[in-house]
Amino acid sequence: MNAPVTHPPEIAAAIEGATPFMAQYLTAKAGQTDAILFFRMGDFYELFFKDAEVAAAALGITLTKRGKHQGEDIPMAGVPVHALDGYLARLIRMGHKVAICEQLEDPAEAKKRGGKAVVNRGVVRVVTPGTLTEDSLLDARGANRLAAVAVRKGRAAVAVVELSSGAVDSVACSIEDLGAALAAFRPSEVLVTDRMYSDETTRDALNGSGGVVQALASAIAEPQAARTRVERLYGVAALDGFGAFEEGEVSALGLIAAYLETTQAGKVPALAPPRRLGDSGFLAIDPATRTSLEIDRTQRGEREGSLLACIDRTVTSGGARALAERIARPLRDPLAINEQLDAVEWMLERRDLRRDLRDGLKASSDVARAVGRLALGRGGPRDLAAVRIGLTIAEGIAGLFVGQVDPLTGQPRRIALALDRLTLSADLSRLKADLADGLIDEPSHLARDGGFVRPDYRPELDAARSLRDDSRRVVADLEARAVAESGVPFKVKHNAVLGYFLETSAKTAEGLLRAGPDSPFIHRQTLANQVRFTTVELSELDAKISQAGHRALAIEGEIFEAWRREIARLAQPLQAVAEALAELDAHAALAEWAQEVGATRPVVDDTLVFSVEAGRHPVVEAAVKAQGSPYTPNNARLDGSGQDCARLAIVTGPNMAGKSTFLRQNALLVILAQAGAFVPARSMRLGVVDRLFSRVGAGDDLARGRSTFMMEMVETAAILTQATPRSFVVLDEIGRGTATYDGLAIAWATAEALHETNRARTLFATHYHELAQLETRLDHVCNLSMVAKEWNGDLVFLHEAAPGAADRSYGVQVAKLAGVPSSVVARARSVLERLEGEKAATARLDDLPLFALAEPEPIRGPSIVETALAGIDPDSLTPREALEALYRLRGLL
Repeated sequence: MNAPVTHPPEIAAAIEGATPFMAQYLTAKAGQTDAILFFRMGDFYELFFKDAEVAAAALGITLTKRGKHQGEDIPMAGVPVHALDGYLARLIRMGHKVAICEQLEDPAEAKKRGGKAVVNRGVVRVVTPGTLTEDSLLDARGANRLAAVAVRKGRAAVAVVELSSGAVDSVACSIEDLGAALAAFRPSEVLVTDRMYSDETTRDALNGSGGVVQALASAIAEPQAARTRVERLYGVAALDGFGAFEEGEVSALGLIAAYLETTQAGKVPALAPPRRLGDSGFLAIDPATRTSLEIDRTQRGEREGSLLACIDRTVTSGGARALAERIARPLRDPLAINEQLDAVEWMLERRDLRRDLRDGLKASSDVARAVGRLALGRGGPRDLAAVRIGLTIAEGIAGLFVGQVDPLTGQPRRIALALDRLTLSADLSRLKADLADGLIDEPSHLARDGGFVRPDYRPELDAARSLRDDSRRVVADLEARAVAESGVPFKVKHNAVLGYFLETSAKTAEGLLRAGPDSPFIHRQTLANQVRFTTVELSELDAKISQAGHRALAIEGEIFEAWRREIARLAQPLQAVAEALAELDAHAALAEWAQEVGATRPVVDDTLVFSVEAGRHPVVEAAVKAQGSPYTPNNARLDGSGQDCARLAIVTGPNMAGKSTFLRQNALLVILAQAGAFVPARSMRLGVVDRLFSRVGAGDDLARGRSTFMMEMVETAAILTQATPRSFVVLDEIGRGTATYDGLAIAWATAEALHETNRARTLFATHYHELAQLETRLDHVCNLSMVAKEWNGDLVFLHEAAPGAADRSYGVQVAKLAGVPSSVVARARSVLERLEGEKAATARLDDLPLFALAEPEPIRGPSIVETALAGIDPDSLTPREALEALYRLRGLL
């Protein structure tokens, strides 16, 4: 959590003696002491005092001074209004909160109150990492979530809102599962009570979420106060209609409601009703496992190279977010999983429909985020266009599926539900028609620029525009009518004092001057040679012309606001349409990927079986094929019940042979299958997994004083205390970070516990070949080894998992492949031979000659065969000469 940006002295004392402008600034700052205040002044946002110093250092902008306050210079920095988004993005990435204080009136209005009057200003929003809505600040293909965590009655709860799309989720879980539940949402910002923030039992879960943690007052999370806030947010009298929420869930939702009230300055976002996710509805994956398996981000924090990036074939931003959610939170219910698989299989079988669907979706827009911005008053005409496009595409896509229903089997349930949501209600149809009639094809970004309403949509707007754009023609027409009516050669002119007037010579004006009050021509001014008149129509026209531009913008503003209010009213059905388009895109994308890579449908049931035939690691396979090399598939079989095969497999073999890839591969196949995706394998049968654990590689945590070995033990402890008979565990090199016998003892005891106590399906990779003995000591253990062959002193990896234990680790050969100097490799071989020859722990290493005296490996020159080959020119040989050369070479061998 970032330290608050504090303001100088007590506000009340600070305001005393301040100029009206500075008093206004200090008053605004008093309500935002923990945020950097961007204070609008004309075309710039200005920052003062500590805010200016922090922003200048963070953004690399100039720090200057402006005036004095209480005898001290006032530090100041500023950024242009048009460049705000770029600066905001940088500050938010650093974890800062930013309060935006805007001018709430036109400076001309302030002048009417007196020369020293200050323009009214007020904070219109507080920007935080979890409350972003602007496209320029968001990843279009990734969700940006605000999470809140509460603990009540020994149970934890996580509530999550994606403000940009309006989705709200809530899940209750055990405190032990809090880390996995929170990590599944990958929030940008996490709200907790100040009491919970200092609690050691939840700190790991909060820190593992990846989001900026913000502590709020504990009173906000009290159940009754929280319930009241949530009811006010949704405008309902009770939450019972949304589901039976636990106390902790209500508290977490209340934290979010309170935070939105503060950050959105009273604006009510368009939020969907909270979806209550059962604590048994999703595969539990803890943060360490997510990092290890690189599910949606690599260990470097990048999307490219992750499982999600590898399989993502979506064509819309909403579809990309829907797919990311499926991969991040795989299901746990076989029925729900098979419904998802049914939809993917149905799409896979209909290649032409899938192509047309994806082509149609490519033209779609991000309806959910457009609706979110419009509801909060931050949208513009382009967001209106996004809604119009989305509704039009929805109608077109619904039409694609007409006639695609099998009369016997119908459509898969997930497809049918999505199509139902694409059927536009009467209100949505009217909105679409109205936007089609009134909104131009390519509107501007900002409503204040105007010009986004079609001609002929509103007569009064057309009149204002005509007067604004064609004032010369209108004036000329009026001039011609005045001349015809009076018979006087008038000319219409304009100045700043009289505005528009009719001017003629003094001689021709004599008749009009004698006409008296009944004349339509009203005398305004007499000069030496000219006389000036006006008419009622000309006076009205003068006022209309001077106001025409403002009037046109005002009318367009009224039209925009009417559309915006209607979209806010219809936010929920619009969000349903957006969700349906996203879901169809995700189904079609998974089918597209399955066809590309030859993936097959897994069999997912309630058994404890894990059986994969010719499985492949999706990410590694893609990388290997990109280099033009083949990928070696592998089989794997485990049975938690121990009836058909072992429940724990000891995997041995040399480094670089593919043990880690083999382990991760099978864990990723579990994720894909339970996410409702096809898997890269010839076949797969999976008894649904409740918790997935992967400890493959570990780093230290220096900030918390934890070594690599300590981190490994912490993660191993979590597995041993949480894994169940329905869990799936992959472990690599347990115990390698300490003394040999200590490590062997820990690895041995861990394997026994997983087999006997946890009884989880487990792949256990190790270099402790002694563990291979467990196959004969425990009932349900088998050995697998990654095959490698030595050829002419070199090591060849076959990347194939075969039954049986490896006979050796080939560490010296791997060192040679890595480029270790030949003298070191030779010395290592010498030491290894002595150790292996002793066959006992008391091998006397001090009997070995010193390294410096050891005879270095001779430098190998070309052999006589290689020399002879180098002297042969194949292109110049006759067939007989070639045969003789071959016999000669054979003889040299």
